Amino acid sequence: MKLIKTEDAVGQVLCHDITQIVRGVTKDAVFRKGHIIRPEDIPILLSVGKEHIYIWENNENMLHENDAADILRGLCQGPGMHATPPKEGKIELVADVDGLLLVDVERLRRVNALGEMMIATRSSGFPVKKGDKLCGTRVIPLVIEKAKMEAAREAAGTQPLLQLLPFRPLRYGLVTTGSEVYHGRIQDTFSPVIQEKMAEYGCQTGWHQIVGDDNRQITSAINEMLAEGAQLILCTGGMSVDADDRTPLAIRNTGAQVVSYGAPVLPGAMFLLAYTADGRPICGLPGCVMYAKRTIFDLVLPFLLAGVPVTADQLAGLGHGGLCLNCAECRFPNCMFGKGV
Repeated sequence: MKLIKTEDAVGQVLCHDITQIVRGVTKDAVFRKGHIIRPEDIPILLSVGKEHIYIWENNENMLHENDAADILRGLCQGPGMHATPPKEGKIELVADVDGLLLVDVERLRRVNALGEMMIATRSSGFPVKKGDKLCGTRVIPLVIEKAKMEAAREAAGTQPLLQLLPFRPLRYGLVTTGSEVYHGRIQDTFSPVIQEKMAEYGCQTGWHQIVGDDNRQITSAINEMLAEGAQLILCTGGMSVDADDRTPLAIRNTGAQVVSYGAPVLPGAMFLLAYTADGRPICGLPGCVMYAKRTIFDLVLPFLLAGVPVTADQLAGLGHGGLCLNCAECRFPNCMFGKGV
């Protein structure tokens, strides 16, 4: 590209978008890349502060910002998302389905560390809805060396930096524990909370049993639901270290492999996660899930519904960012809860 005075640019080809910003009114391009400048365009260009502009000069070793942004877009894009047209040198990816967004943070960092280019994404490991913006890509200069973009390809590797895994509407079993509920001394207020939360993801309660504080009774209820085809088991209550709380033992006695009993998240420290031999999750949900707006369950559930195994190492990593501030107006997931860096 070549920098010239705006008054001398008539007949030249504009090599980048020219943006006009009117506070509270608009931020958009008044002229697009490739526009051939006319005499009547000169006053408009001057009015947006462009006394000099860049015009296009062909150079086989360089790429225009739109073409470079498209290379970055290609490094990011996986199934279930689409790209927007280039605008002011930027391309965005948008979700086509509801699902779990996963970002390869280390490879993303390698690309951004090259300089003169950027990819900005949503946080990895959180649910997104169809139509949500997932990332934006652009290069910093108006033109960039082709060799630099080849380096970006090498840093990114062969797999997309972003994955969008669609949620599966699972039929789940719900085991409500506690002698106080079992004997009708108090109303079951835990189950409606779980059912409402699961319904947000299109999941249906296939089985529901209320049992007492008897580990054999709890184990039996879980095994019956699994035998009848439950894809996920949620056990509410009985998760503390009190003598009458038997849910952790009951889950172990099913033969499921316990990933972790306890998680470095508040609310949710007494959470338990296990998997059956054929990979079906069993969760022990502490009482906080009933009364707190967001808990460990909100951080783990998207992975369970996307079919992504949750590991003990992953749970351990939630400690950084795992403190919910219980804001008066909950904005989750648009907050720092669960977003350790």
